[in-house]
Amino acid sequence: MVNLVLLGIATELLAGFAAATFDGNLNYASPSRRHSGLGIDVPRVSRRSLKRGAIAYRAEELNFTHGVASGDPYPDSVILWTRVAPSLESDTSNVTVEGTVPLYNHDTQTYINADPSPICVDWMVFSNGSEDIVSSGQAYTTSDIDYTIKVEATGLEPFTTYNYQFTICGSNVASPLGRTKTAPPADADVSELRLAVFSCSNYPNGYFNAYGNAARKDEQDYFIHLGDYIYEGNAKGERAHEPPKYLFSLYDYRTRHGQYRSDPDLQLAAQNFAWITTWDDHEVSDNGYRDGASGLNNTEQSFLNDGRVSVDQRKMNAVRAYFEWMPIRQTDLDDNLRIWRSFQMGNLLDLIVLDTRNYDRSITDLSWNSEYIDLIRNDASRSLMGSHQENWFYNQLSRSSERGATWRIIGNQIIFSYITESYGLSGDNWNGYIANRNRTLKHLYDNNISNTIFLAGDSHQNWVSDLAWLGEKPYNTETGDGAIGVEFAGTAVSSTGYNGLIIPARTAAETRVTNNDVLQWQDGYYRGYFLLTVTPEKLEARYYGSPSVASRNSWDLPLANFTVVAGANKLSRPVAGGSVEAGYVRGGDTNPTNVTLNTDTWKWDIVGYDQMYIDTSK
Repeated sequence: MVNLVLLGIATELLAGFAAATFDGNLNYASPSRRHSGLGIDVPRVSRRSLKRGAIAYRAEELNFTHGVASGDPYPDSVILWTRVAPSLESDTSNVTVEGTVPLYNHDTQTYINADPSPICVDWMVFSNGSEDIVSSGQAYTTSDIDYTIKVEATGLEPFTTYNYQFTICGSNVASPLGRTKTAPPADADVSELRLAVFSCSNYPNGYFNAYGNAARKDEQDYFIHLGDYIYEGNAKGERAHEPPKYLFSLYDYRTRHGQYRSDPDLQLAAQNFAWITTWDDHEVSDNGYRDGASGLNNTEQSFLNDGRVSVDQRKMNAVRAYFEWMPIRQTDLDDNLRIWRSFQMGNLLDLIVLDTRNYDRSITDLSWNSEYIDLIRNDASRSLMGSHQENWFYNQLSRSSERGATWRIIGNQIIFSYITESYGLSGDNWNGYIANRNRTLKHLYDNNISNTIFLAGDSHQNWVSDLAWLGEKPYNTETGDGAIGVEFAGTAVSSTGYNGLIIPARTAAETRVTNNDVLQWQDGYYRGYFLLTVTPEKLEARYYGSPSVASRNSWDLPLANFTVVAGANKLSRPVAGGSVEAGYVRGGDTNPTNVTLNTDTWKWDIVGYDQMYIDTSK
């Protein structure tokens, strides 16, 4: 009897210890702090490891399959991520997003088919360049969360660089050594901060050279990704999508995230920099909105013809995989899909990250309804964000200005400025939601909110514009007077932009700039990224291009440089100093040199390629 009692006590103690270490992995938690019941049943998972026949993996059977990553830096903490598993393969079960569970719950059944042997991992954070441990912990992972591990390292110093590493418990099997950086405190005097900005990384379409170039140059404090981090399609070619189909199930999305994270340049960038990310549409489905997307809508016909999955279930699957595989904090989703959040980076800037795609977006252009969208694009009821997020956004802008932050930088997915194309106005960016844009501009002008910088991706081309309320407020395109801020929109890491030769691309850019008063520079030829250098006196944007993404290479071509003086609320003239490498700049010249930096050797050379993208047709 005594032995049975002792056994029972020991079992309870072991289960309690296991529960504590399971709790250390944020991927078991609910994505909503208001709804703790939406998390995975940790005691159930920990008890499962005590079942007779449960055989633990040996350390030599396991690998850190996809490197390490960090993200969402706070002044005293940062999110750390890795995946430790017996293979590269993702879990094939959909159990965490199926069954009689509330929407977006991460617990469904009793995990009968899940791995009965949880994997134990220790993690440690070191002072940069030393072996002094400043934060540490232990966490478990299982197939329920695709063997991913996500922890919050706390007790850190602000605006400080650290190293970190994961190790399989009781062994010498260790992950690569990562590097990360915390954020400055809200009241700190920050003299300079640098952000590298990316979007639209299509794996089959080309190599992720932009990630590698920025990582090797090591000029930025943080990586910002504005979405389309993965694509849901089934493109072919030498980097063909896995699985080789459109994504619908949880397994599909997990596998796709794993494939993208296998790219060596992405791994290099993730290993060495803290990322702040948001999603665009392709993390779920092309041209997504609240109730559907271009390839799947809430109709019986769409259900039968397009994957036999509902819009909500598909979104559930995509969101589950995203939170498992990205080093992002699980913010309060408020019974929905909240990813929008903000970061106070000292008194220098506030980074306000939006979701203009999935949270509560009104219907968008789905190709077959373009005429309808054209008729309703100015309806007051239309919103890219929904009233909850939209009001939060305006409050964030006001509070940032009131607290004395010099700059407000908006991490937004889609082009904000009023840009007319040859076919007219897009229905899928802010032009399809004119009233929403007008409300934003009205808030900025009425409250005299200065130094607002919009960032955008999505279009796969570069655009730099003054922010102006055309038709409502005076604006001079030559001087920039009357503007209320600036928009920097970036090209893609690898997704297709202008699919042709560079001279016709330049002609197309000239036509766009000439036809749009606010647009000051445009280029659609190069893939790449841009680097923001922010100081109390000014903000500088430097654009870089990859000469080709059809091969993995380390060539990094400077394209154009722009300056915004604090308080000016417009691009400094002459725009880009009057000269750019590519595209077309208003009031200046295009002077192509092809003088390109090799970020491996640090040597400059004249470089050109005949092919920009990988052939994905075969």
